[in-house]
Amino acid sequence: MGYIQLGLIKATIIHVPVIIASILLGPKRGAILGFVFGLTSFISNTTAPVVSSFVFTPFANLPGETHGSLLALITCFVPRIMVGVVPFYVYQLLARFMKEKNIVRYVISGIIGSLTNTILVLGSILLLFKDAYAKINQVNTTGLYKIIGGIIFTNGIIEAIVAGVIVSLVCRSLMSNRKIEKMIEELN
Repeated sequence: MGYIQLGLIKATIIHVPVIIASILLGPKRGAILGFVFGLTSFISNTTAPVVSSFVFTPFANLPGETHGSLLALITCFVPRIMVGVVPFYVYQLLARFMKEKNIVRYVISGIIGSLTNTILVLGSILLLFKDAYAKINQVNTTGLYKIIGGIIFTNGIIEAIVAGVIVSLVCRSLMSNRKIEKMIEELN
């Protein structure tokens, strides 16, 4: 649940509840849910691995090797935890410029939250697993930059737009209910 298998990659939609929690419940609770998001990614890539699972779990072998890398835990957890933190601060920053509870704040925060995941995951792949990732894609490093850029500008943008729309609809709906709004304010 929350991952759509697309061959070499798994598209994610599980980040949307993390973004919503970040905006409504704050960065601490958002970070906890982000950790859970990372944990589901770890479990998914350990129990149902794909070719690129070695970047998310040390239990998947690096291409041509008989072992994985503990660096996979960075790729798996850090971006996902940040998805639970960044949207809150984006929302708060936008609140300085938009005084009313504006749907645009939710949309932008949702988009930035989704892009946080995409850019940090793909950035850590380039930083930590560039050669191995190039090997599974059968390209040189230059070709790898094109592949990563292609993922960002296709899959990443689509995920971000979808996240922005869903986050705005859910947050607006929850915050329009006085009882839920009061409960969220009490939690914070």
